[in-house]
Amino acid sequence: MDTINKKNNPVYSNTDTSKVNMKEEEWKKVLPEDVYNIARLKGTERPWSSKYEAFNEKGTYYCAACGNALFRSDTKFESGCGWPSFYEPISKESIIYTEDNTLGMRRTEVQCGRCKAHLGHVFDDGPKPTGLRYCINGVVLDFAKAKEAEKKYNEKKEEKPNN
Repeated sequence: MDTINKKNNPVYSNTDTSKVNMKEEEWKKVLPEDVYNIARLKGTERPWSSKYEAFNEKGTYYCAACGNALFRSDTKFESGCGWPSFYEPISKESIIYTEDNTLGMRRTEVQCGRCKAHLGHVFDDGPKPTGLRYCINGVVLDFAKAKEAEKKYNEKKEEKPNN
């Protein structure tokens, strides 16, 4: 996982799926400023600034605010939009869709299905099989490597003789 201090966040969990209902004052105390500005104030990070934009590790992406599983790495693709893009969420419950008519545009906002953190937007110009492009702010993502892939990597590393 990332370096966000989860010890101070009483709702952060990769296994608890119960809905989170926390006051904004509490969110402000437990989230780093950059995460708070996007997750709670619906901000946007600069394009091509996310460490996950060109990131290709195998694993799972989680909500940085609450730890909810959001996307699998095998649904990530290069869209050229400047933000990490996925064509399908991990489950129907992991994402909430809301209408967004700000900035003179008509868009569909995507929020975390557990804590309602703003994640980004979904567009209908993505690849098959869904035709969708979930354009997500990398600041509100955490990542955990796939355990199986990590195990295989470590086994191969042990097989190589030390030079």
